[in-house]
Amino acid sequence: MGLSQDQIARYSRHLLLPEVGVEGQEKLCNAKVLCIGTGGLGSPLGLYLAAAGIGKLGLVDFDVVDQSNLQRQVLHGESTVGKLKVDSAKKRLADINSDVEVVTYNIRLSSENAMEIFKDYDIIVDGTDNFPTRYLANDASVLLGKPYIYGCILRFEGQASVFYSKEGPCYRCLYPEPPPPGLVPSCAEGGVLGVLPGIVGLIQATEVVKIILGKGDTLVGRLMLFDALGMKFREMKLRKDKNCPICGENPTITKLIDYEQFCGIPSAAEEDADNAKWEISVEEVKQKLDKPASFVLVDVREPSEYDICRIDGSILIPLGKIEEMKPKNLNKISKNDQIILHCKAGVRSLKAAKALKQMGFENIKSMAGGIDAWSDRVDPSIPKY
Repeated sequence: MGLSQDQIARYSRHLLLPEVGVEGQEKLCNAKVLCIGTGGLGSPLGLYLAAAGIGKLGLVDFDVVDQSNLQRQVLHGESTVGKLKVDSAKKRLADINSDVEVVTYNIRLSSENAMEIFKDYDIIVDGTDNFPTRYLANDASVLLGKPYIYGCILRFEGQASVFYSKEGPCYRCLYPEPPPPGLVPSCAEGGVLGVLPGIVGLIQATEVVKIILGKGDTLVGRLMLFDALGMKFREMKLRKDKNCPICGENPTITKLIDYEQFCGIPSAAEEDADNAKWEISVEEVKQKLDKPASFVLVDVREPSEYDICRIDGSILIPLGKIEEMKPKNLNKISKNDQIILHCKAGVRSLKAAKALKQMGFENIKSMAGGIDAWSDRVDPSIPKY
């Protein structure tokens, strides 16, 4: 069909590149790319892929914009806090390039819907932060014969690669088994440098453009590792695993599976039932605090979080210190104490409670919802972060 005058003006800097030219830009304008997630990685992906003129851009996300997102998720702004991320993203991308068809999926990606969504796209790009979705996206991409562009960020470090089973290894070749649940903290628990997803997301976007153009050396068979504090890139060579259960010589996975179960994550009902044995509400903790010396309130967050906000009367013993299981780390509490643990949202305090139980502590509870719930329902003067 050819490029219009407006498109020639818009993409002129691409057209001047012999590696792109008119033919390459037409490929970009006809390409269909699916971005899973519109957060830290999805923001630079969406912005630059729309600017590059990708013809159809699919966005999968079921979350809403939160104030804590704005430090790194540059696709969203103050005006869209509380709104669906896919709606916020679509509005922003339309302003960048109205020629791009933006299709939104306000759903959680699952084994039931992934194949149906993926089949309409040429390339799958992963901007999520959890292992079940990574294995799901990888497996669906392998089964459909599509390139899967991977990115991962935490604290000051990031990773990126292209997994394409037709040309090299898949994600399972690198990580045959997921880590135990809770071993790798999320960005909400461990933090992330705001500019880091911009760097890793743009590496992913660059790989998308190269694959569409058929130019350059992609990250197929290579894992790029980035250290922001050291400002260093390094690379690991990856090999296809002939015994890989999905892309190997004798695959045993021929359809999508239960990825929550594969990653050892209990069902919501099982998790709720188990947590109920350990948890205490913020209202009950407040009642106990009004009774002097009735228990010890232990904050298991990191010192940097404790500096942001704290509950009066709490003592700080970070989760890592408890999990080391060294007596010297626990000199502030004894096995005779009634102990209530809390963190930001209630996840780490549950881990701490179970660790202390193994060490012989009996009278232990975890404050459900953490200091976030305390701020919502007990003391609004406590800032949320």
